[in-house]
Amino acid sequence: MVEIAPSILAADPMNMGRDIRMILDAGADMLHVDVMDAHFVPNLSFGPALVKAIRGAFPTAHQDVHLMMTNPEQYIAPFAQAGASSITVHIEIAGSVREVLQDIRSRGLMSGLSVKPGTPHEALLPWLDLCDLVLIMTVEPGFGGQSMIESALDKATRLREAGFQGVISADGGINPDNAPLVVDKGVNRLVMGTALFGAEDPVATIGSLRALL
Repeated sequence: MVEIAPSILAADPMNMGRDIRMILDAGADMLHVDVMDAHFVPNLSFGPALVKAIRGAFPTAHQDVHLMMTNPEQYIAPFAQAGASSITVHIEIAGSVREVLQDIRSRGLMSGLSVKPGTPHEALLPWLDLCDLVLIMTVEPGFGGQSMIESALDKATRLREAGFQGVISADGGINPDNAPLVVDKGVNRLVMGTALFGAEDPVATIGSLRALL
């Protein structure tokens, strides 16, 4: 099964609850929460308070939290306590990847590791035993609305060939037109922001994706 994970970064910040309700009612599998620290990437977004608010308003929603942060080890506990269901960090961080992934798992959460477009798939191989999911960035992280870097998807194929059977998620520039290609590469979770929340009819868009995939 291919999962659809709308990125709430693309939701209307003045109507966040409305947009989340709409997208979950339309059949989205989970919420993707992009957290940016204005250091690891040149933008600033959400914190644990939003995750906690979403957990209160939507108690059964799976919150897939993606920490685009230089020092994510300082924020695993706050996001876990706020209600994250899974936490993904970047392999390009300065700290210990193994310790961060172990910390996430010790809290009963799914652990994930993400790579930027320029990072080869081989960098992930030593850590796959600690990963429930891998998040492949198909754009340079930090901003929504970018065009997909198709060559980055080859990492999904290589990871499947290496025997990884967990979730492979892709994020960046994915839309109904290129979604079949993404899935064919071995991806089974589609993170979509602008293509869903910016669609004329987000509900119909999710329906067409389900039929397509």
